[in-house]
Amino acid sequence: MAELVVFSTIGVRSAAERLFAQFDEVSGHKLAITWGTAPMLVKRIEGGDTADVVVLSRAGIEALTKLGKIAPGADTMLASSGVGIAVKAGAPKPDISTPEALKRTLLNAKSIAYSEPSAGGASGVYFAKLLERMGIADEMTPKTKYPPPGGFSANLLMTGEAELAVQQKPELLHVAGADVIGLLPGDLNVVTEFAVAIMAGCKNDEAGKALIKMLRSPEAIAVFRSKGLDTP
Repeated sequence: MAELVVFSTIGVRSAAERLFAQFDEVSGHKLAITWGTAPMLVKRIEGGDTADVVVLSRAGIEALTKLGKIAPGADTMLASSGVGIAVKAGAPKPDISTPEALKRTLLNAKSIAYSEPSAGGASGVYFAKLLERMGIADEMTPKTKYPPPGGFSANLLMTGEAELAVQQKPELLHVAGADVIGLLPGDLNVVTEFAVAIMAGCKNDEAGKALIKMLRSPEAIAVFRSKGLDTP
């Protein structure tokens, strides 16, 4: 059986870990998985690293397609997610139901965690720009904490370093003990699409196609949805 090298965004990790393990068991193929934010993984591939299958944001897939690194016609939409806010389970749930309520909640928060924008994660880049758009970036800077690159902001809820955590909803749900309040309200929210693709030059094309087929099965779709992801 083949070893399949997979690069996968943490945006779908809550569901993909379980699905990858099932594929290992059922297919007999061994998956060698590298996790990271989509921009981190794209940068590695641009630098010469290779994989057989990539699970990335739609933007990441498109960037690699332009570089000729994705096999023609070999990408498939998997799921999508909005950006959410979480607190530690048992903590009060502040109001984020409207843009005005969200602004008050952020200003009243003692500390907040989201992905460092320089690491390239979609939610972190977007949220930093949103704080500027809301006119509160300067007020939020002193009380902002960042998880390690490729890490989960909700982990900082567990350590007490942050009162609020912002990230893709499935990434928040991945951390046991995190309680998602909801998505960013109204037109402040942004949806990220995730897709899977076979890389050009894949050494295990048939195994890659089998993995993609499994990830689009009704059973896999149910797992994605159970982990807070929307599916087509």
